[in-house]
Amino acid sequence: MKNLVEKQISREKIFKGNVLEVVRDTVELPNGKPATREMCLHLGAVAVIPILPDGRVVMERQYRYPIERVVLEIPAGKLDYKGEDPLAAAHRELREETGAIAGKMTPLGELVASPALISERIQLYLAEELTFGERELDEDEFLEVEYIPLSELVEMVMRGEICDGKTQIAVLKADKILRERKQ
Repeated sequence: MKNLVEKQISREKIFKGNVLEVVRDTVELPNGKPATREMCLHLGAVAVIPILPDGRVVMERQYRYPIERVVLEIPAGKLDYKGEDPLAAAHRELREETGAIAGKMTPLGELVASPALISERIQLYLAEELTFGERELDEDEFLEVEYIPLSELVEMVMRGEICDGKTQIAVLKADKILRERKQ
């Protein structure tokens, strides 16, 4: 695999925003020739699939400007700073967006949705043993919370009704884990 690695020679910063940074790197390819790589740098994110004892999942609907539509998805958010503990961020985002506090969080792994373009790594968690308090949405955050049975979400994923990748992965992983626990 070593013969697949590209080495960074230089980096040009193109844009730095609040959520991401765009850079253009010059790299040395495995054959020694130079190439250009343009990408977005991102601190990373977390996403949580919160499940109630009756099998319903706490879901959110919110407008996603880049795709110009309202999307059904699991609670999620970006890390606030480099090195932030993803588990702590998952607890924070879950509480802020839904008011839920998880007594148990199970890691579901890492999702890298578009590795050719963006460095974002999303840590996925299954949240259980939920209690509820007040939500604390950010000033620019508008979303509706609803409760949908996990079995229905699995069917929605399989029918292509849920476009969000992190939600698709988390729904299918949670379903598999919970089915295995019952056996």
